[in-house]
Amino acid sequence: PPGVTPQMVKEGQGLFQGAGLCTACHGPDAKGVPNLGANLTDTEWLHSKGTYDDIVKQIMTGVTADKSTTGTVMPPKGGSSITDAQVKAVAAYVWSLSHKTK
Repeated sequence: PPGVTPQMVKEGQGLFQGAGLCTACHGPDAKGVPNLGANLTDTEWLHSKGTYDDIVKQIMTGVTADKSTTGTVMPPKGGSSITDAQVKAVAAYVWSLSHKTK
């Protein structure tokens, strides 16, 4: 999407795998952990349309238990202490997973 660079995607991947704590629920391959986190590699989006801006907002606000398909809360920023700029990098990586270029 506009404003996203390959460097942001690369940084986001590292954060997804590490400080962002994303793998705890979404798994190291982002395909989801049963009864915890959704698959982020397909084109099915549960809480938004899956746009880059939607993904940023979702990471920033999290998912409440009543809106979660598993009943598991996703705290804002996944419970991590990553910065807003780092959230945008993670969102760029997540967006790239379901928007493969051919």
